[in-house]
Amino acid sequence: MVGYDPEAKCVSTAEAAAAGSASGLVTRVLVSPLDVVKIRFQLQIEQLSSRNPTAKYHGILQAVQRIFREEGLTAFWKGHVPAQFLSVGFGAVQFMAFESLTELVHKVTSFDGRHSLVHLLCGGLAAGTATIAVQPVDTLRTRFAAQGEPKIYPSLCRAVVTMYQTEGPRTFYRGLTPTLVAIFPYAGLQFFFYNILQQFAEGVIPAEGKKRGNVKNLVCGSCAGVISKTLTYPLDVVKKRLQVGGFEHARAAFGQVRTYGGLLDCMRQIMREEGPGGFFKGLSPSLLKAACSTGLVFFWYELFCGLLCALKSPESTRRKAG
Repeated sequence: MVGYDPEAKCVSTAEAAAAGSASGLVTRVLVSPLDVVKIRFQLQIEQLSSRNPTAKYHGILQAVQRIFREEGLTAFWKGHVPAQFLSVGFGAVQFMAFESLTELVHKVTSFDGRHSLVHLLCGGLAAGTATIAVQPVDTLRTRFAAQGEPKIYPSLCRAVVTMYQTEGPRTFYRGLTPTLVAIFPYAGLQFFFYNILQQFAEGVIPAEGKKRGNVKNLVCGSCAGVISKTLTYPLDVVKKRLQVGGFEHARAAFGQVRTYGGLLDCMRQIMREEGPGGFFKGLSPSLLKAACSTGLVFFWYELFCGLLCALKSPESTRRKAG
């Protein structure tokens, strides 16, 4: 169902956008706590270790307990409103672009739109397009998830006005370069491995087991998410560090803060002060989140597309007429 298939095409571009939006919305609600923990880990300068007395966070369970104790349950959904705008917008643009690109490749070139390499290229281009469209919302989401108590930004509107007045319009695109550099291989590899794993599953799952297609989609999506996240994770850390630039005063309660002059300067400082491990801070919750979010995104997208196809089937039309 993901990508253009001339033999089973029953979802229009608009319907793909709707299914992508719904998929992103449901998934975001479920994985938001993992995202908050991941961002806190990524932004922490101190080593993520219980042996470091200055480190605020040093493990997933410890971080969850501390955030809950200090900030309450709602802290795990900090920045949820801009995050939902991000997920809904990103899901709509990404899947709409992906379906359109794979169809275009299939119709105007000699390549099969269902080939894994086509999915790699189209997945990266679709995600890049979606990233440019929603980058300002992603920056807002990161700021909200990163701030402690008392809050610097009490509301979304106040955050937009304050950031624009004090830092200018370019601040909404902080971290765009590493985001684009990272998102192309990350998303491309997601679609690439999802396609490969689906083909593999089709060959090894017996006929009676293929009725459980939704479970297969969830497992294939989760595995694809873990592989692609591991390969592209360092750039995600750099992106988060750059997105909170100019926001250092709100980070003081979490430990040391740094100011970065750009992508290369950020990478140099991380390597010099934190070593290679600094590029993989927060990897554990990120992999857990990647497994859950990617699996759920493909699961819900396939499910919603299946429902849209079922609603347009002749049997459904006859039942409505009757």
